[in-house]
Amino acid sequence: MSSSPRKILVTAALPYANGEIHLGHVLEYVQADIWTRFQKMRGHECRYFCADDTHGTPIMISARAQNISPEELIKGAYERHSADLADFQVEFDNFYSTHSPENKVFSEEFFLKMKKKNHIVLKTIKQAYCEHDKMFLPDRFVKGTCPKCGAEEQYGDSCDVCAATYAPGDLKDPHCSICKNPPTTRDSEHIFFKLNDYKDFLKDWLPGHTQKEINNKMLEWFGEDLRDWDISRDDPYFGFEIPGHPGKYFYVWVDAPIGYISSTKNWCDRNGRDYKEFWSNPEAEIHHFIGKDIIYFHTLFWPAMLKAAEYNLPTKVNVHGFVKINGEKMSKSKGTFINARTYLKHVDPMYLRYYYASKLSNRVDDIDLNISDFISRVNSELIGKITNLASRGAQMLNKKLDGTTSTLDDLGQEKVKWAQSKSEVIAEHFENLEYSKAIIEIRDIAEGANKYFDEHEPWKLIKTDPIKTKQILTTIINMFRIMAIYLKPVMPEYSKNVEALLNEKTPFTWNSAQEVLENRAINAYTHLATRLEQKQFDTMIQEELSKSSKA
Repeated sequence: MSSSPRKILVTAALPYANGEIHLGHVLEYVQADIWTRFQKMRGHECRYFCADDTHGTPIMISARAQNISPEELIKGAYERHSADLADFQVEFDNFYSTHSPENKVFSEEFFLKMKKKNHIVLKTIKQAYCEHDKMFLPDRFVKGTCPKCGAEEQYGDSCDVCAATYAPGDLKDPHCSICKNPPTTRDSEHIFFKLNDYKDFLKDWLPGHTQKEINNKMLEWFGEDLRDWDISRDDPYFGFEIPGHPGKYFYVWVDAPIGYISSTKNWCDRNGRDYKEFWSNPEAEIHHFIGKDIIYFHTLFWPAMLKAAEYNLPTKVNVHGFVKINGEKMSKSKGTFINARTYLKHVDPMYLRYYYASKLSNRVDDIDLNISDFISRVNSELIGKITNLASRGAQMLNKKLDGTTSTLDDLGQEKVKWAQSKSEVIAEHFENLEYSKAIIEIRDIAEGANKYFDEHEPWKLIKTDPIKTKQILTTIINMFRIMAIYLKPVMPEYSKNVEALLNEKTPFTWNSAQEVLENRAINAYTHLATRLEQKQFDTMIQEELSKSSKA
């Protein structure tokens, strides 16, 4: 642990208000939450900020289809998103909204600083226009046949089949995705950010601020000039109007990342703090957690925007892969596009947190949520190896003895010191986002403790030597306690229940693992975890299939 506390700001990508939280989203929020909780346990000031991403044409269109205002739509989404993430034990310091007074002020500040530094240019572009719906059509509201591979029903900016990128005008047989009529073309003046002005800066900044594979991918763009970025959208549009440009609105990807700063400011204002402690302080760290689908925005556009606006740059952009279910992309037709709320109805969230942790590394690999492996790993590792130690040890101590631990004998001290000695190795794995390696180390302690328990057979020994039996149980309970401390970032509610079981006077910190629990009365054992069953997942998938068939 460093000698002085760090000041760390953590963000996860903002969930879009036009959709529900699903298990793919949950991976990211849990990954960032584990890291944040770990840093807090280590004594650092680590704040986790997020917000709903609320602007853009899809919000406007969905609200119109539901016959409600965009404000009503985003209010309902905010309530659902907040509840879903809280129930997955994701603990934000602040979860806010990009449709906020703070975000409007910051968006205008960024734009005016870009403009003052001559990084803004106006261009007239030809844009798809729907005569039927009386509106300019953003890329995602034009569909047609891919000009590269011929796949039908592809969006106006990229093909999901061959991954080609193009302009909406390049599509064959284009049509408005709302009314299906072919669009016309109209001239429109748009506002562009001259990203190429920051080419040299970005080329120098990228290495060391994200994973090597992401850095290499992004540097492929630097063989030629970086294209100007269109940061405006035409009326009608749900968002913030650009100052000095009536009828033009900030593109959603402009004000969305600025929402990180706005959420910070909102929290700081309510807590007597200054947001510049995090965003203008050279000693502060900023860690973004994102999926691999939005790396361009977070490693090119966003750092350039921050540089222009004279705010701190990200310390690290941590990129993760996608979630697959049983080796395949999540699919609504197969019932494997699983919403967070559906999962929560059937399975305790701590199990998914544990499973994701057991699979996560600092690489950009996709994570396979294999249901049979999930059930097996939870039942054999978390319940069979880890929790079973508390169940056997605490219950025997309470039912057969006086419910109070004794002191450790020499072998017990050796075992406990061995478990304690893993503290810094496990801490390093958490720090480096190598959660799967941390879980392996914790599992190793469980295997050692179970072997020690079985070799000493306290269920037999208690008949002839209760004093020795109590020493064995004291060793087991101490080793279990150490594991519960190491697991606290992953399973906070589980560890909280262990704190109650063991009569802890204060919540576990990372250093609590170096203490030894001796001569302490513990409470009666209550179940910390129960086995998973295949039928829970069958019912879950059936529920999603049912929703899909009604859609």
